[in-house]
This record gives sequence, C-alpha cells and structure tokens, in this order.
Amino acid sequence: MDFKYDVLIIGGGHAGCEAATAAANMGAKTCLVTMDMNKIGQMSCNPAVGGIAKGQIVREIDALGGQMGRVTDATAIQFRMLNRSKGPAVWSPRAQCDREKFIWEWRKVLDNTPNLSIWQDQAEELLVEYKTTADGKKKPEVIGVKTIWGAELKAKAVVITAGTFLNGLMHIGRKMVAGGRCAEPAVHNFTESITRHGITSARMKTGTPVRIDMRSVHFDEMERQDGESDFHQFSFYAPHRVLKQLPCWTCYTNKDVHDTLRGGLADSPLYNGQIQSIGPRYCPSIETKLVTFPDKEQHPLFLEPEGEDTNEMYLNGFSSSLPMDVQIAALREIPALRDVEIYRPGYAIEYDFFDPTQLKHSLESKKVSGLFFAGQVNGTTGYEEAGGQGTVAGVNAAIYCTGGEPFVMKRDESYIGVLIDDLVTKGVDEPYRMFTSRAEYRILLRQDDADARLTEKAYALGLAKRDRYDWWKEKKQAIEEIESFCMNKSIKPKDINGALEAIGTTPLREGCKLIDLLARPQLTMETLAEIVPSLKEAINHPANRKEEIAEAAEIRIKYKGYIERERIVAEKMHRLENIKIKGHFKYSEMAQLSTEARQKLEAINPENLAQASRIPGVSPSDINVLLVLLGR
Repeated sequence: MDFKYDVLIIGGGHAGCEAATAAANMGAKTCLVTMDMNKIGQMSCNPAVGGIAKGQIVREIDALGGQMGRVTDATAIQFRMLNRSKGPAVWSPRAQCDREKFIWEWRKVLDNTPNLSIWQDQAEELLVEYKTTADGKKKPEVIGVKTIWGAELKAKAVVITAGTFLNGLMHIGRKMVAGGRCAEPAVHNFTESITRHGITSARMKTGTPVRIDMRSVHFDEMERQDGESDFHQFSFYAPHRVLKQLPCWTCYTNKDVHDTLRGGLADSPLYNGQIQSIGPRYCPSIETKLVTFPDKEQHPLFLEPEGEDTNEMYLNGFSSSLPMDVQIAALREIPALRDVEIYRPGYAIEYDFFDPTQLKHSLESKKVSGLFFAGQVNGTTGYEEAGGQGTVAGVNAAIYCTGGEPFVMKRDESYIGVLIDDLVTKGVDEPYRMFTSRAEYRILLRQDDADARLTEKAYALGLAKRDRYDWWKEKKQAIEEIESFCMNKSIKPKDINGALEAIGTTPLREGCKLIDLLARPQLTMETLAEIVPSLKEAINHPANRKEEIAEAAEIRIKYKGYIERERIVAEKMHRLENIKIKGHFKYSEMAQLSTEARQKLEAINPENLAQASRIPGVSPSDINVLLVLLGR
C-alpha cells in the first residue's frame, strides 16, 4: 500500500472531517487517520449543532463548500432559529441531531469524496526533518507521522485535529481513567513528539452531562419545547430536513438538588485539587454554578433527544464530575426525574492543547513548516469552532503543498476569521467559545448572508464546486431583482392605507415607494406581499428557496444604512491591515514601547499594524510609536 500523501489529517472529529474534505476537494491527495472509522464525526457532548454565533460559523462552513451544514440538515431532529426577538445580526440557527445518523452521514460524505483515503490507526509520533534555510539556520519541516501499528505515513503537510484525546484523563469523583472520550483510549506520547520541536502545550478541562433513559422520565411534569418547521436550515444548497422532528423538555433544579450536590463537593475533582486545568467559563458544571451563584434557588435544565430510534436523552445544564451516586441522588430530587435511570454519569476530562499564538493566520505552525493545528488542540470548545478551523486548516494545507498564497479571512468577512484572529493574536487562558459579542462587525456577519460573503471566494479557491457557485449567482440575481422592484415600485396610499390601518401601522403618504414601507420594523416582506399583489409575484422565485431569498432581500433593505455604516468602519481598519510590520522591528530593543508591549510583540510577531493593535497589553500609544517609526 502507498503511504505517501499530500496532506495527512490526524483525528476524525469535526475539525478533522472538515479539514479532510476541504483538502481533498481542492485536489490534494489526502488521508484521514482515525482511531475508529465507526465514530467519525462523533458528537462527544450534546448531539446539537449551532447556537448563538456557532450557527453563523456553520453557515460560513457551508458557504465555503464545507459539509457540517449539509450533514446537520440531513440528521436534524429539532431545528430552531434563536434570537428571533432581536435583530437579524444575532439570529442563530441551532439543531438537535440524531447522533448515530450524524456519524453515518459523515461517513457517506467521506467515502464519496475524491482524493480522500481513511486509515484506521493511532498516531504515535510526528515525523520531522530539519532543513537548512537561506540564512544558514536549521528549520524543522513536517514529513509525516508514525502510528502505533508501525505504519509510516509520509506527507507534505500534516493537520493535527486530535480533540480531547492527547493525554486525555477522565474524572468521576475521585475516580480517574485515561481516555479521550468515554470508553475510548487516550493518545499518549504524541504530544511529546510535537513539543520537542519548540511548540508549547498546556492542559484544559471540559465536561459532559449524564445520559438519561427516557422511559424513566415523568414528561407530564416537564415543559415541552417544540422546534420550528419553516424554511430555515443550515445549508444554502442541500435539501431540506427530512427526519421526524422531536420535542425537547425543560425543568429546574431546586433546593434539595442543591443540598445533595453540595454534600458531594468534597469529592469533586474541581474543588479537591484533583483537576488543576481551567474549564469553559460559558458552559460550567452544575457544581460550578452552585459555587459561583450560591444565592440562586434554581437552574434550568433541558432534556434533549439523542436520536429517532433511541431512549437515550441528554440533560443539558447538568455537566458534572461529581461521584456517580451524588449525581443520581441529586437528579432524583427533581419531581420529573424522581424515578430516573441513567445510561452513564457525567464526567470531566483533561487534555493537552497547544498555544495558538504559535500559529499563523493560516493555522500553520510558526515553529514547524507544513504542520497545521485545528479544533480543541488550539484551545477552543465546540463542534462549530472546530469545523471552521478544520476548513481553513485543510484549505491551507492543500495550498501549502503547491506553494500558493495562504487563505486568510479578515474579521469583517466571517466569524471564522474573528475566531482565528482571536486565537493567534490573543491566545487563550480558558476554552474559547464564539459569541456574537466577539465580532466588531456582526451586522456584516449575519447568518443569512454567509454565502454572499464567502461562496465566490470558495469557488475561486476550487473548494466550492460549479453547481454551488451557479446557485449562488442565481440567488444573488433574485435578491437584487427584489431590491430593485422595492426601490422603484410606487404605492398609492388609497390602495393600501386601509390594510395598513388594520395591522396597526401609520398610513402611507403620497409619493412613497415600496422600500419606504419595508423600512418600517413592524412590516415584513411576507406581510406586504399579502397587501401588494405585485410584490407577491416579484418574490415568487421559481427556485425552491424563495422564502430564503425574500428574507435575505428584506434584511438588506431594512438594514441598508446600518450595513453601509459598518462597512465604512471595517474599511478604515483595513488601512491598518495594509501596513505590514513583520520583520521591520526588533521589539525587544525598543525602549519607546512598554515592557508588556515589547514582550507580547516579540512573542506573537504580528503581520500588520491592525493585528498588533488587537494584542492584549499593546496600548494605543504603543501603536502610535510604531506608526511614527514606520514614518521615519
């Protein structure tokens, strides 16, 4: 068997699957190395995709020609658009998926991707050669990996997407078991084969809740939450959802639950010194909630289905590493769960990650040429953040093999661009999770316009194929036609004021265009189409995505002023991004800068002035010093 490839992907999780398909679709001979081919794309925690800001990332992956959105739509068992009561800048899709079907849908994608092979094995050692550079220095360059079965897989580029498996250690109370996931072994030695080349690693912690047998739940004592069945979905191009839609359920903890949990804190790995690493701030364990919010009398819990054909359910909000008997006793203090039976308790897991400030924006290591990192090994948390990084790493690994210019997205182009810039510029001291508040230009980074921002770029790269590109062009034309119609269509007050009065909005004045009505917050494209027959005809696009097209046009019309204003702000920042500073300064010798600025600039070595301005500890006065010196 030929073990020579262009790109090797180490790890078959969400980052690895996106990296593998991206590299292969760009024409690179690619091999995905995974410990278990039957658990590719495993949803280790909640079998859900999307959520606040995360849903935007999935739509961006899809717009780039990635697969997560398509796989999610094919396996979704409940879909909701979050934040609909707020502006469209923060609307975020979320879907609960069938865990097993999600895995097999990913397998189907991988098995049908040209240029892509799968090798079931475990990476044990990173293979590196030291080559002499033009200035006479020795620079490490990746050449492949060696596996525990003794295979040597050679490649021009290697992408590490090992998730929580590197020296993974699971905790339930005082019990500790080595593993990367429940019932799956940890990967030992591989971290050490990476750090010996100057790359630094540290430890992080995450956790997952108990899994519950639905047959033991009193659903009549819980509140039912149904999903939505409208046109919204994740993929801009794939078919609509096909699986049966299932409800979720909500309940609350109470004083008795809290008392039981507090009684077990002495055996909690988080509070007895057993776990030293830092967990995710925005997804705390139930014991952390009790300690952090001691006066709160109850916390919400969400019971969510794991699939169409299973009794297993996921208790969102009850992540824990407390002893098993404490977890069960506390759950049984909740009326709806008084007879609860579980499949397995919650547990915490510690694992290795690598300092992301050692990466370029392409996600290539600054220390080892041809070595890329994506996903939780970069200090992030979440399937979506992992998938976004995997897409970028896979694309850039393929480009690296041919010597092309790296693919990098700016902060005003995508949440993925924000994510990667935050990682490589600011680093992490806790598991990084994306929020809409992290993006300065979130009006430009809406979930509805990811294809407008990214599909043409993906097509130029060769990542998005012609059929996807042609559909985007058709959709773009349809949106522009609706906008033009609304801008030019005059409305006579006598024809419409009665209908406007009936829905509680002010009457129309003479000389108004349809676009003036759409600017009113309480009027939607759908509402107006019922009042203005010619508009209904204009938005009745022959394609099967006419609702999506109408909504995109409506948002562009309603928020045009805000969008244009934010684009002007973004373009001003681009001027700083065009001022290249890498290689111009010896920061350690610059007395004009603060001590912290010298240290941070020396460590990160930013590409341009905009990146330098985002480094924590680099002040505006430090940036002004650099500007003055550049002027000289």
